[in-house]
Amino acid sequence: MREKICCFTGHREIPLEKRAEIADRLERIIVSLYQQGIQTYEAGGALGFDTLAARTVIRLRESCSNMKLILVLPCLTQTRGWKPEDVAEYESIKAQADHVVYTAQQYTRGCMHKRNRYLVDNSGVCVCYLTKERGGTAYTVNYAEKRKLEIINIAVTRSGKQKL
Repeated sequence: MREKICCFTGHREIPLEKRAEIADRLERIIVSLYQQGIQTYEAGGALGFDTLAARTVIRLRESCSNMKLILVLPCLTQTRGWKPEDVAEYESIKAQADHVVYTAQQYTRGCMHKRNRYLVDNSGVCVCYLTKERGGTAYTVNYAEKRKLEIINIAVTRSGKQKL
C-alpha cells in the first residue's frame, strides 16, 4: 500500500524568485506520479513547501478525481505563533483535506520528528525541496533514504546537480 503513497517535505522558506519554478516543477512531478498510479499524497502542514504541495494537490484534484490529500500534523497547536493569514491558509487546507492525522496531541520537543517519520514510514515516494544539509528537511530525506523510498528533490539544477 505504501508504494502508492507520496509524502512531501521541504523548507519553510522558498526564495521569492524561485517560487514559480518550484511550483511548476512540483505540479509536473505530482501529475507524473499520479499517472504512475500514486493517488495519495501526504503533507505535514508546515509553512512553505508543505503548504505549496498541499495547495497543488487540492488544485489537481479537480482534474485527477482519485487524488487524495492527507495532512499529517505534529500536534493540535501547530499554528501557535503564526501570523493570522498563515493560520487562515492552514485552516483552509485542513478543511479541504481528505483526511487529517495528528501524531501528537500537544507540542513536545520531538513531535515534528515523529510527524516526519510518520510521513516517511507510510510512503513509497518522497518529493522534497532540499537545499541545505542540516535541519528538519535534511533529517527527513536522510530517513527516507534509509527506508529506501524513491526520493525526488525538486531543488536540483537543470544540470541535475543538487543544490547543497
